[in-house]
Amino acid sequence: MAVEARVPLADVIAEAQRISAAATVRRVAVKLVGGAGINLHSSSAQRPPLKRKYGDLDFVAPSRQRGEVQKLFESLGYQGEIRFNTLNGHQRLLYLDGQNGRQIDIFIDRMRMCHIVELADRLNHAGPCLTPADLLISKLQVYEVNQKDLVDTVALLLDHPIADHDDDAINASYIARLTSQDWGLHRTLRMNTEKVRSAVKDLEVPAETVNQRLDELWRAIEAHPKSLKWRLRARVGDRMAWYELPEEVRQPYQPD
Repeated sequence: MAVEARVPLADVIAEAQRISAAATVRRVAVKLVGGAGINLHSSSAQRPPLKRKYGDLDFVAPSRQRGEVQKLFESLGYQGEIRFNTLNGHQRLLYLDGQNGRQIDIFIDRMRMCHIVELADRLNHAGPCLTPADLLISKLQVYEVNQKDLVDTVALLLDHPIADHDDDAINASYIARLTSQDWGLHRTLRMNTEKVRSAVKDLEVPAETVNQRLDELWRAIEAHPKSLKWRLRARVGDRMAWYELPEEVRQPYQPD
């Protein structure tokens, strides 16, 4: 077995690949999420007009492998934020790369951002990233979505058909089940879908493909029966906040 380098790489995508390769060797189910994950999963994100720069890296890992996750990142040259990890390690771990001024966020079992998405049972597949459906949710669940999120979403939609499975496709059946139980998630995804439709008009990409796939996705979402909890929350609507605005944890030495 090759000896793993202990110094994080300056190029963030190359570093994501290094971490994922080491995780595969050790059989640790660490899955990349966010923009860097979409870059690895979507060739459209690797070239103009959707190519962009990436900052920190985010992962999701199962709680049953928390110890192995910690050993993995320490072996790769990262320093754990001891106080934060002691207090929050049941749901999130933070590792620092002093060499390049970056940090690694590792969500345990679930994405806990503007909405909570349970992922403990969706981390056993091969490959370095979350599934396309979970990558899509990771972007569209952001209440204060920005241009980078919209660009990443367009890349993902261009490169993945809508289907009822996770085999290199966006699993509409899975997303429909999630949103049928959670009115707030449904509301945010609907709101951001319209922002994606607006953004794609200004990008030199096949907008008709993006819009067609969004149409297919929403037909599946709206066709799925909604839970009683969903229907009761829908009556309240926007009169009550349906999302959280997560506080970003950053270290003093890191750039904005």
